[in-house]
Amino acid sequence: MAARLDHGGDELAENHDINVTPFIDVMLVLLIIFMVAAPLATVDTAVDLPTSTATALPRPHKPLFLSVKADHGLVVGEEPVTKATLAAALDAASDHDRSERVLIRADKSVDYDTIMQTLNALRAAGYLKVSLVGLDGESAAP
Repeated sequence: MAARLDHGGDELAENHDINVTPFIDVMLVLLIIFMVAAPLATVDTAVDLPTSTATALPRPHKPLFLSVKADHGLVVGEEPVTKATLAAALDAASDHDRSERVLIRADKSVDYDTIMQTLNALRAAGYLKVSLVGLDGESAAP
């Protein structure tokens, strides 16, 4: 008794499915490479920032100063404010002109976190033009 296993020509049926296995393999390899390389790209270096020797920009006719005191208190011009009343005080001092540049003066003992919180409060109030006021490089040298 003989059986025939061949049911037709030598042609195979066409397969219209995309074989995504090679693409998945490549993506997993790239994922592993980026997971290993990402921590190497970060910088964990302690920085002692120097004084600035950049040329000073001309002062505006009526500058808008925001001072951060050593006790982390805020002062707009000569008026003490809190973070809750900062936006209203800046609007009053700038006549609701949010395109006006805010000059930040901070005490030397104020930590970086307080400065960042102040900048975030300014951004939330709509004041995006900010300058930091510092000592001239020559006059700040010991």
